[in-house]
Amino acid sequence: MQKVRKGEELNEDTLKQFLFEKQIIRDVKSELEVVQFPGGYSNLTYALKIEENEYVLRRPPFGAVKRGHDMGREYKVLSKLHPVFPKAPRTYVFSEKDEIIGAPFYIMEKVEGTIIRPQNVRQLNISENEFKTIARSWLETFVELHQVDYQAAGLEDLGKPEGYVDRQVVNWGKQYLKAATDDIPEAGKVMQWLQENQPGQYHSTLIHNDFKYDNIVYAKGDWSRVVAVLDWEMCTLGDPLMDLGTSLSYWFTSDDPPWLTIGLPMTTGEPGNPGRLEIVELYEKMSGRKVDHLVFYYAYGLFKIAVIVQQIFYRYKKGYTTDERFAQLNKATRAFINTAWQAIQKNRIVDLY
Repeated sequence: MQKVRKGEELNEDTLKQFLFEKQIIRDVKSELEVVQFPGGYSNLTYALKIEENEYVLRRPPFGAVKRGHDMGREYKVLSKLHPVFPKAPRTYVFSEKDEIIGAPFYIMEKVEGTIIRPQNVRQLNISENEFKTIARSWLETFVELHQVDYQAAGLEDLGKPEGYVDRQVVNWGKQYLKAATDDIPEAGKVMQWLQENQPGQYHSTLIHNDFKYDNIVYAKGDWSRVVAVLDWEMCTLGDPLMDLGTSLSYWFTSDDPPWLTIGLPMTTGEPGNPGRLEIVELYEKMSGRKVDHLVFYYAYGLFKIAVIVQQIFYRYKKGYTTDERFAQLNKATRAFINTAWQAIQKNRIVDLY
C-alpha cells in the first residue's frame, strides 16, 4: 500500500462523522489512518485504520461516468453473495451521498492474505511448483463462483441472461467509439467479426468479469487456499465463457511478445503457470462445461479489456486523473485489439505472433 495519491484524498472529517453515525466507530475524534491500494485501474480503493480496526473503502475514480462504477450495485452484490460464497468480502455500509467524500462509496472488511502483483512477485519468491498450485486454486475458485446458485443468493435481478452475449458485443463497441483517441483500423474489423460470429446458445451463471491474479487474496503461507475475491464492480448474470474469455485475455505467457503487456504487466508468464489452452482444458474438466467457440470468447475478452484501458486513457488525456500509470494505456489498447484480430485471422488463441 502507499500514501494517497495527490488529488485522490478523502475528506477525513466528514468520513469519520459518517462512520460515527453508522456506529462503526465509537468516537468521532479518533485518529484515522488512510492509505491507498496501488493496484487497480478503475475504482479507487483505500485502507482505513481506526480504533484498532481496519476497513476497506471503495469509491469511483475521479472524472468517471457513473455507468460501470455503480457503488450501490457492487455493495448489493457483495452483501448478498457473502453468505453463499464467503470469498466475497463482508460489507458494512454504503452511502450514495456525494457530500461525504465527493462520491458514493461503501465500506467492507479488510481480508488478510497475499495478493500476487507484478510489483511484489519477485519479493514473494514464488517457485515453479508454487505457481502450479496458485493457478489451480485460482481456477478452482473461478469454477466455484460459476456454480453459485444466484437465485438462492437473491441475485436473480442482477442482470438479464437472455441476450447477454449480443448486448455485450454491442455495448463494448459503442463504448470504444465514445472513448477512442487513436486510429486503430483493426478495431472496426474486430467489432464486425464479433457481431457476426456469436454463439447461438449458451448457459447463464453468476460471472465476475475481471477474474485475474491481482483480484485474488491467498491465505498467508498457503497458496492452495483462496480467502477472498476482490473487485466485483462488473459482476452480473451471463455466459460464464465470456468470463473465461476475459480471464484468458489477461493470461499472458512467456511465449507472448513483451510489448503485449505495455501498461498492463501480469504474473501469469512466470514459470509454473499453465498456458492458455491448458487453462481451457482444466476449466472444462473442473466445470464439466465444454468450451466451444473459443476464439470468439478470447477475441471478445481482448476487445473488452482494450475498451476498458482506452476509457482509462481517455480520462488521463482529458486531465481527469494524473496517475502516470495510465500514460501508456493507449498502446495497451492497440496491442489488445491487434491481438484479437490476430486470433480471429489465425483461428487460435496461442502462437499469434
